[in-house]
Parts: sequence; C-alpha cells; structure tokens
Amino acid sequence: MAPFVLTILLFGLGLGTTVVFASSHWLLAWMGIEINTLAILPLMAQRHHPRGVEAATKYFLIQATGGAMLLFAATTNAWLTGQWDIQQMSHPFPVIMITVALSLKIGLAPLHSWLPGVLQGLDLTTGLILSTWQKLAPFILLLQVPSPNSTLLVVLGLTSTLIGGWGGLNQTQLRKILAYSSIAHLGWMILVLQFSPSLALITLLTYIIMTSSAFLLFKLSQATSINMLATSWTKAPALTALTPLILLSLGGLPPLTGFMPKWLILQELTKQSLAPTATIAALTALLSLYFYLRLSYAMTLTMSPNNPIGIAPWRQPSSQSSTLLAIAMMATLLLLPLTPAAVALIAH
Repeated sequence: MAPFVLTILLFGLGLGTTVVFASSHWLLAWMGIEINTLAILPLMAQRHHPRGVEAATKYFLIQATGGAMLLFAATTNAWLTGQWDIQQMSHPFPVIMITVALSLKIGLAPLHSWLPGVLQGLDLTTGLILSTWQKLAPFILLLQVPSPNSTLLVVLGLTSTLIGGWGGLNQTQLRKILAYSSIAHLGWMILVLQFSPSLALITLLTYIIMTSSAFLLFKLSQATSINMLATSWTKAPALTALTPLILLSLGGLPPLTGFMPKWLILQELTKQSLAPTATIAALTALLSLYFYLRLSYAMTLTMSPNNPIGIAPWRQPSSQSSTLLAIAMMATLLLLPLTPAAVALIAH
C-alpha cells in the first residue's frame, strides 16, 4: 500500500476514535464510529486475498448493523425523552438497545461469532489494530451510558468469559485463539464496568499492552498456527524463552502484569456481594489458561522435525524492528508492582 494512502487511513482511524472521545452527542459519536470502520476496511482488504476480502465484507456488514442499531436507539431515546446527550439516557429500552449494539461492535458473547472468522482472514498487523484500537471507541461509549439494568451487563460478561475460554480450547490457529482471548478479556471488563468504570478502563489498557506484545511476538516469528510456533527457537531463542511469560500474563498468573486486573475485579465483585459471579469468572479463567499453556508448550518444549537444509532459512535474522515489542513485553511482565498506584487511582 502506498505510504500516502496508508497515512490517510491511519489518520482516519485516529480521527474517528478522537471524535468519539470528544463527543457528547449521539450523532457525533455515531459519525466517529463510522469513520473508524471505513478507515480500517481498506487495511483489511489490502492483500487482495479472498480471505482478506471476506473478512472485510463480514466486518463491514457487522459494523453497519451495529451502527444502524446505535443510530435507531439514539433516535428512539430522543423521541421518548427529547435528549441527544450521551449521558442523559434515561429510558431503559434505548439503553438496552445501545448496549446490545456496542456489544455487537466489540464482539461480546453471544454476539461474538464474527470476530474469530474476521481476525483469521487478516494479517497480524491489521489484526492487532482490530483487537486493540478498534475496541476503544465503543468501550468509551459503554462507559458513558448509564445502565439501568445491571443484570444484563453481568450476564454478558459471564457469557463472554465462558465462551472466550471454551471457544479457544480446540483452536490451532493463533489468530482465532487471540480472538477468543479478546472475547474473554472483554467479559472481565464488562463484569466490572458498572461498579468501577476506572477499573474497567485500567483492565482495557492492560489488555491492550498484553495483546500487543502477543501479536508483535507472533509477527516477529512469522507464526500463524501452533505448529509454526515450534520453529521459533531457531529464529529468536531469547524471545522464545520469554514467550511463556507473556502468554501466562495474558492468562492472569502472578507475579505478572495480567494478574493485577483479574485480582482487582474479583475483589470489586466480592465487595458488591457478587461472590458467585466472581467464583464463576475465576473458574472460566482456568479455561483460557489451558490454551495459553498449550501455546507455551508448543513454543518452548517441542521441536519441529527438520533437516540441515530446512533449518537454514529459519536462522536468517528478522529485519523487523523489535523496539515496540520490547517495550510491550516489559510492560506485560513487570507492571504488577504498580497495583497500589492503580488502587489509589480507582479510589479517586
């Protein structure tokens, strides 16, 4: 893709998200989300591969459906209450409809089935944008919408953590595994969204850091399936040794960064007298942990069958810059000591 066109598309992505962040009117927020969608579609289809075109078409149809529902709900709210302001949603019907529309846009279960298929058709760079940046605008709107029905968000959150864990168990494609990982993490954020919005935001930022390091790692080792992970040790031995730590951080094991949001969310749910919900969420985290352990095992404890001729191309050093990966990896592994600062931030 030409640098000029790429610059315009990336500017469109940034502009759409910024418009949503700055808007207090539903029409302006809807415009920002649509700019975001239109900017990423050419990036999805840039390889001119049938799977890429299929992913772009699926994504366009799903986002158009979500955008239409969002606009209809905002119009219905203005008709019923006379308010276009995002934070002045008072009627339960448009609020529930907007929650469902935004859930469809970010891929919350049970409206998740488009996400693994779309992510599988993309290259890892565009997949990274879809898994991180594209979640920001709808999530910020979810943060601002007052929820009259707390049960809906809890059910959506628990369903997402359960399906995100179960769905990834039998996958062999890394992009589909990361898609189910995204669904599970979004479930944790939605669980705590109504009780502590700042904690949900911290969880989102932590998820973005951890997912970025996972995508950049797979991009550096040029792996798209579990079988291809076995060749990683010849390309980057030191990186391969650190990979299980990144994956276990995504799974939420101490003493890694990923433990912090899960710990604080379970604590918050317990404070809200939702101990059964916290218990189910903790149990569903074990499902996700299983497929992260599968990836760790495949990458560090298996060797692919090879011969001296086959090994030679793998030993060629990668020309990709690893600076961003190094920063994301250090953040993924070493931010747990900042938990007291996060708690203080949430308290304020």
